[in-house]
Amino acid sequence: MPLKAKHIVEEIDGQRCTIIEKGIASERVGFLKILLEFNKFEVKVAEDKKETEDAPTLFTVGVTDLVFNPVIAVYEMSLKTPAGKFVSPAYWDQKTSECVDEYWTFEEK
Repeated sequence: MPLKAKHIVEEIDGQRCTIIEKGIASERVGFLKILLEFNKFEVKVAEDKKETEDAPTLFTVGVTDLVFNPVIAVYEMSLKTPAGKFVSPAYWDQKTSECVDEYWTFEEK
């Protein structure tokens, strides 16, 4: 899911959170949870309400830091991977497992 510039604050488990992404699969939740917790954020996850019985289970991920903005954090290169490299937009979007500092040079293959 691409980064979205809008800063959304909602309640998850009774605590106000900055919403990182909504409507995402459990694999994406795992990726974001590991990345954000490594960067010392408290992560909250909530299961989204299903519209139909057979709809896939989707989740909302948030952090308790109300001033955190993922767009700013990624483009300012203030987040790091567990390997110690700076998180690039392509890495955040899981288009690549490598972090490319020059995000404007990334090409999808």
